[in-house]
Amino acid sequence: MAGGPVTTPAERAALVAAARTSIARGSKSFAAASKLFDKPTRERAWLLYAWCRACDDIADGQDHGHGMTRVDDAPARLAMLRAKTEAALAGEVVGDMPFDALRVVVAETGMPHAWPRDLIAGFALDAEEWRPRTEDGLYRYCYHVAGVVGCMMAVVMGVAPADEATLDRACDLGMAFQLANIARDLDEDDRAGRCYLPTDWLVEVDIPPGEQLKPQYRPRLAMLARRMATRGAAFEDSARRGTPALPPRAAWAVLAAAGIYGAIGRTVADRGERAWDTRVTTSTADKLGFIARAGVQAWRRARLYPPVPRDAALWTRPR
Repeated sequence: MAGGPVTTPAERAALVAAARTSIARGSKSFAAASKLFDKPTRERAWLLYAWCRACDDIADGQDHGHGMTRVDDAPARLAMLRAKTEAALAGEVVGDMPFDALRVVVAETGMPHAWPRDLIAGFALDAEEWRPRTEDGLYRYCYHVAGVVGCMMAVVMGVAPADEATLDRACDLGMAFQLANIARDLDEDDRAGRCYLPTDWLVEVDIPPGEQLKPQYRPRLAMLARRMATRGAAFEDSARRGTPALPPRAAWAVLAAAGIYGAIGRTVADRGERAWDTRVTTSTADKLGFIARAGVQAWRRARLYPPVPRDAALWTRPR
């Protein structure tokens, strides 16, 4: 790596092995979709995931996405994330697997340094106990914690950092994922003292702040969850239309992930008031079904998703 330490094949292999373990523990959905990539892309996707997962865990006091709690030292955690991330971006050996994984994937792909910094900015919003007041604020948050990950993943899949149109579609996929996650995790977020529903939406349906999960407000909350799922579906559709620009196996993985996460949002909407009685998940059989369908969609993607301008009404990532 120019300007930084050389990573030997053995050191890289060790990072990849640890990253593979991380994704297997942290996300069965992403782990399943990642298997569709060719080997170099798959390994880079695992390396990127390991860093993203570690940042999220450190910021929220989790273990591979589980057991989110209130943290008392959020500013110190954020400072540590920034320091280690900046060291990795500078090409320094951090001595901490997820950050060295970032160092390797950035060096191998030419990923813009602004994107990892944008993700850290999303964790800063949570550290500040920020809440969206408007729908635009919700989208800006979703960009920082997920949309920008779509951009990073696109570069991992071989998209040029200057290909703004394809990166917009990649960002759309991250936006769709995050909106589905927010709708699914309203109860978990509430227990951690968080709410990502825009204040304007809550006011619109007369739900007092902090009381959205109370039984008397469940019908109204279900309506807002359906609205969020609908917004997510629009971003998902836009992301699908970017797949003709991707290599076939990358398109297959993207379409599989879109199907799996899209199903989460649709299930939350369909369950209505009972959406948060048990956590919405997709079974192994469902995942295999989405992967199979995505294979057909990837093969036919040029016909299924002909080139059309991106919907001007959709929120667009910052440049």
